[in-house]
Amino acid sequence: GGMIGSGEEKLMPDDSPVRPVLGEDEALGLLAYLVTSARTQVDEAAEYGPLRLLTAARRLGAMIGPRASTPTAAFVAGPLDAVPELAVPRDGRAEYVARLDELCRALATHLATHFEQRASQDRR
Repeated sequence: GGMIGSGEEKLMPDDSPVRPVLGEDEALGLLAYLVTSARTQVDEAAEYGPLRLLTAARRLGAMIGPRASTPTAAFVAGPLDAVPELAVPRDGRAEYVARLDELCRALATHLATHFEQRASQDRR
């Protein structure tokens, strides 16, 4: 499948945050997982919802990591991979939520840095 993007990204430096990192086939596979997970979730216990979303996030991370910028690849290999793909546990729920909160903070920090760097490149 083709890469998602305008085609101009091929002219960007190797570590540019604007180059395409996901092929159409990979995107369709993730789309299929998300749609079928939504259907499955209707019949599953609610505790499985976060598991399905984390599985999708990790699949996406595995797909883009090798082609992403160095900081994004580090986020995928570090904080994202550190959170286990588990349903919300009955015991230890507070710890599970705390790990998800930490993942959200790490992602927010990464996104702020990523988009600030992009904005500074665009201003040049």
